[in-house]
Amino acid sequence: METSLIKEKIKDVLISVLDHNNFEMTDDLTAKDVDGWDSLSHMMIISKIEEMFNIKFKLRDLNKLKNMGSLVQVIQSKL
Repeated sequence: METSLIKEKIKDVLISVLDHNNFEMTDDLTAKDVDGWDSLSHMMIISKIEEMFNIKFKLRDLNKLKNMGSLVQVIQSKL
């Protein structure tokens, strides 16, 4: 799946969970850059991403997540 399509789907999840789109979708984007992205919403985001892409993250996958770019790479590796 193309990186741009993955990013668009992730953005849809973020907007859905956080109920706003006050962020710019870049590879360097992190949770602390987005209003309302706390530990609870983070778990909801991860869960929705797993559903959307029909994948399951392992703990080692989650430990690799440093920013949006690394999330896209992990998703691509699972598709």
